[in-house]
Amino acid sequence: MIRLQDVTVVYGSRVILDHINLDVRKGETLAILGASGSGKSTILKLIIGLQKPTSGHIFIDDVDVTNYTEEQMIAVRQRMGMVFQYSALFDSMSVEENVAFGLRQHTKYNDEKIQAIVKEKLHLVGLDTIEQMMPNDLSGGMKKRVSLARAIVLDPSLILYDEPTAGLDPLRCMDINKLIVGMQQHLKATSIVVTHDMDSAFYVADRLALLQDGKFLIVAPKEEFRRCENRDVQLFIHGGVLPEEGGRAK
Repeated sequence: MIRLQDVTVVYGSRVILDHINLDVRKGETLAILGASGSGKSTILKLIIGLQKPTSGHIFIDDVDVTNYTEEQMIAVRQRMGMVFQYSALFDSMSVEENVAFGLRQHTKYNDEKIQAIVKEKLHLVGLDTIEQMMPNDLSGGMKKRVSLARAIVLDPSLILYDEPTAGLDPLRCMDINKLIVGMQQHLKATSIVVTHDMDSAFYVADRLALLQDGKFLIVAPKEEFRRCENRDVQLFIHGGVLPEEGGRAK
C-alpha cells in the first residue's frame, strides 16, 4: 500500500534518511523503531505529505505522490487517519467537535448523521457519553482515545500512529495497544506505528523496522526480529542491556 523508494531527507548538513526503501503491505501493522531523532516521525510526515523528500519517491497504492500539490494531497489524506504523539486535540472544542472535525471539513453530512458517527467512533474506542467534555477535563489515556476516534472518523484505509503510548502508565499503554489491534481488525486498515516502546511494538505489529544512522538496520516479522543476532538490534530490544553480558552495554 505504501512504498518508499530510495528516499533521502537532508536538513542542512545532517542526513536524516539515507536512501531508504520500505514497503508497507495492505492490511498489516508495521512498527517503525529507532532512537530519538532517528527519523521515525519524518517517515510519517513524508507519507502524509507534510514534508517532501530531498530525493527519492513515495508511492501510495502504486501512485507516485512525491510531487503532489497540497490540493492533491488533501484528497489522499482523506484516506488516512493520524494519531499524534500528544493527541493534538483542539482545546477550545468539545470532544464531539474534535471528533467531528474531519466530517465537517470533508463531507456534507447533516448534524444528525455527524453526531451518530461521532457516537459510534467514541464507542469503538471505549468512550461513551463524554461528547460534551473538554480536552482539559480528560486524562492522558482518554485524550489518546479521543485522538484515535478522530483519526478513524472517515473510516481510513491507513492509520498512522506517532508514539501512541508516550506519557502513559503501563496499564494505559496496554489499553492503547489493544485499541490499535482492535482498530486494525475492525477497519481492516493498514497501520504504521512509530514508537520506541518495545513491548508495544511486539504486541501490535506484524513486522518491525529499526532505523539507525539514517538506514533500516532490519525490517522483519516480529519473531524474526526478536531472534535477530545483530548486536545493535538486541541492544535496542533489551534497552541497552544484553542478558548474557550481565550489565549495561557501552
